Amino acid sequence: MTRSINPWAIALTVTSAAFMEILDTTIVNVSLRHIAGGMSVSYDNATWTMTAYLVANGVVLTISGWLSRVLGRKRYFMICLGMFTVVSVLCGLSTNLAELVILRAIQGFFGGGLQPTQQAILLDTFPPDQRSKAFGMTAIATVVAPAIGPVLGGWITDNYSWPWIFFINLPVGIAALFGVMQFVEDPPEAKAQGFHGVDYIGISLITLGLGCLQLTLDRGEDEDWFGSTFIRISAVLAVIGLFGAVAWLLYAKKPVLNIRVLKDRNFAMASILMAAMAALLYGSTVLLPELAQQVLGYNATLSGMILSPGAFLLILLIPIVSNLQKTVPVKYLILFGFLLLGTSLIYCQRLTPDVSIHELMFMRAFQAAGLAFLFAPLTTIAFVKISHEDSGDASALFTMFRNVSGSIGISITTSQIVERSQIRSAHLADHMSYLDQGFAIAVQRYGNLGELYQTFVKQGAILAYSDLFVYAGIGAFCVAPVALFLTGKTGGGKQHAAH
Repeated sequence: MTRSINPWAIALTVTSAAFMEILDTTIVNVSLRHIAGGMSVSYDNATWTMTAYLVANGVVLTISGWLSRVLGRKRYFMICLGMFTVVSVLCGLSTNLAELVILRAIQGFFGGGLQPTQQAILLDTFPPDQRSKAFGMTAIATVVAPAIGPVLGGWITDNYSWPWIFFINLPVGIAALFGVMQFVEDPPEAKAQGFHGVDYIGISLITLGLGCLQLTLDRGEDEDWFGSTFIRISAVLAVIGLFGAVAWLLYAKKPVLNIRVLKDRNFAMASILMAAMAALLYGSTVLLPELAQQVLGYNATLSGMILSPGAFLLILLIPIVSNLQKTVPVKYLILFGFLLLGTSLIYCQRLTPDVSIHELMFMRAFQAAGLAFLFAPLTTIAFVKISHEDSGDASALFTMFRNVSGSIGISITTSQIVERSQIRSAHLADHMSYLDQGFAIAVQRYGNLGELYQTFVKQGAILAYSDLFVYAGIGAFCVAPVALFLTGKTGGGKQHAAH
């Protein structure tokens, strides 16, 4: 990179583009009902706007390193950024659902190249002793964007109209594109190499595997999972594609993706931990706003605001964590982060039907405190021994682990909410007898069975959400010891050994 340019100008520019793309994965969620109403379609059909984006996004993630080599990293990043911005505007101008779904798929395809390429640019821009701070900025974008997406999306749809959730990308995209043109330069190894043979088999298998996996995860709950022939076929194709892709990428002489970077112990362990963090992050990000809307009756804006204090706390804590990496071995920061995250999730079992919005905000802020100790340290230690030549493929794999695992976390969370609500309601129903003293007292208190039934349903749902938080907390505790397998150096200023 050209060292006469302030590296933080480069970091801010490329991270703003990644922030915009990550924001688009969650900002649409709270607007789906408005989209369905505006286009006179069912809510279930409107969710295809999310599915199309995630499928295309997941497919391009792993081949972004190859596309960067073919086109040149800067050129590829500018193509993705420019097309993402243009297609965002076209999404807002859509007049029917089919049009919007196709455009969202195109938007997801170009958006998928932004995150891994941004990460690769940062790796080349900053020396190892400065990367923790740079990845701290990335952490703010990656963790804060999913949190403020529902807030922003809710506010826009409540006060304006759903097309504006796409139009707001225009000024950000133009500013970021101008910044990339001015600040970013490719190092020699990131210059365009052109098409010297295309790994069609590898690309096809990756497309089949990740495309069908995202399709299965996103549509599974709506289609009754494996009770649906469509989901069974999609899942089988995902398994065939993924296992076939791994086998081919290990066999091919010039694969589209070099998965042998996983032989590096730190990178492999950090990828596993990042996947676990993403599943917990995205799963828990879904839980509190959904509880607020579906059970407590909050509107989209208010439910999104629950996540806001956590986002601000992250912004405050991430620079502190970056400085701690200079003196504290990274593996202990990561271990502490998972233990703190697990404790915060189990704390959420304190949910009650009359829980206040302030208590919900505190719960999310408590979770955010743990997340602040995870993203930047994990990213820093993952790339300590990765060469410049492999940084593109490693960034693509690392981002793929995070995003796919995040989708898995969301899918598990949404399906388990339904299942646990049914189980909890069935357990409560066992006590709905006048022979049960508690039930008799409740009937006297509420006066009529209709009002009591509504309370019964609400209580069952609250218990279901509490269960899921406890399970997530246990998951965080279980994965925490993996951090102790990390070795090497912190990437901080003094380069202390992680062991």
